[in-house]
Amino acid sequence: STLFPYTTLFRSALAVKYGGLPIIRKKPMYSLARSLLFKLDAEKAHHFTLDALNKVYKLGLLPIFDNRIKPVKLMGISLPNPVGLAAGLDKNGEYIDALGALGFGFLEIGTVTPKPQSGNPQPRLFRVPEHQGIINRMGFNNHGIDAMIQNIEKSRYQGVLGINIGKNAVTPIENAADDYLICLEKAYAHASYITVNISSPNTKNLRALQGGDELSALLEALKNKQAQLAAAHGKYVPLAVKIAPDLDEAKIEDIAHVVKSVEMDGIIATNTTIDKSSLGSHPLAGEQGGLSGLPVREKSNQVLKILAEHIDGKLPIIGVGGIMNGKDAAEKIRLGATAVQVYSGMIYKGPALVKDCLAALK
Repeated sequence: STLFPYTTLFRSALAVKYGGLPIIRKKPMYSLARSLLFKLDAEKAHHFTLDALNKVYKLGLLPIFDNRIKPVKLMGISLPNPVGLAAGLDKNGEYIDALGALGFGFLEIGTVTPKPQSGNPQPRLFRVPEHQGIINRMGFNNHGIDAMIQNIEKSRYQGVLGINIGKNAVTPIENAADDYLICLEKAYAHASYITVNISSPNTKNLRALQGGDELSALLEALKNKQAQLAAAHGKYVPLAVKIAPDLDEAKIEDIAHVVKSVEMDGIIATNTTIDKSSLGSHPLAGEQGGLSGLPVREKSNQVLKILAEHIDGKLPIIGVGGIMNGKDAAEKIRLGATAVQVYSGMIYKGPALVKDCLAALK
């Protein structure tokens, strides 16, 4: 029935507060909901699920999870726990309050651009359940930074909120800094921290900004603007940069040198991968876009490990990519991350993933 996915998702979220997911016919609630959601187009299921979560929150049926499990400092910010939500799930900040009730130590919304844009043509989101992966070529679809700020101002969320910023597709790559500076200025007063996304594979030439000279010029411009905004607003909002998993050691070392030299506040490793060799002969292996979920875990961990060696404790790293259970989260902390973020794992495991990660990190 139409209501069954709503009902099971509601009960699944409620159960997180009370020690695990209830069982129906020996299957967790979210597994039952997922089996129905996976019959829908992936993008439609995405919106359906978030709308369902939002409805139960607004009805007052979603208990607020006590997320004060393992406090940690990140970029000078006090987190109640080190498990965050990665950017991409809530691109416009429309579901902040509901997502904030699931136990996360922090949320990151976006990627947002100066002007609204529709993104790439549909279909542009594909599940690969045989590999617990997701392919997306969304293309920074969002309502624009002004609409996001309106949503933030309407929310009641009091936790740590990161805003992930990018450039519009129509902006020439040589003018990319202009877009980032616009978003930084508008987001500054509303963010706990701001992430500079230069690693999505779905905006033409964006990853070229990870190059040494291009990266240095962009980050220096953003750090200068950050200093001006800090003086104007009377508060310091940290800046992080998000990098790709498709980097060799020389490139990682170069990025580490740049982020240290310009005194960035943090770095997020990693975004999605363009390498789909792990999918073998799967029919979706030829789809364009970034691959996330379990298939990116090893590549992401390798970048994290090398990055941590070259960063040498000079700034914190947020580990993201392929976290499907608590053990995966703990591994990223072991490899050098201060905190972690999840997204694709939530699609396959549901809200219980947050609790599993917290249990492993305790």
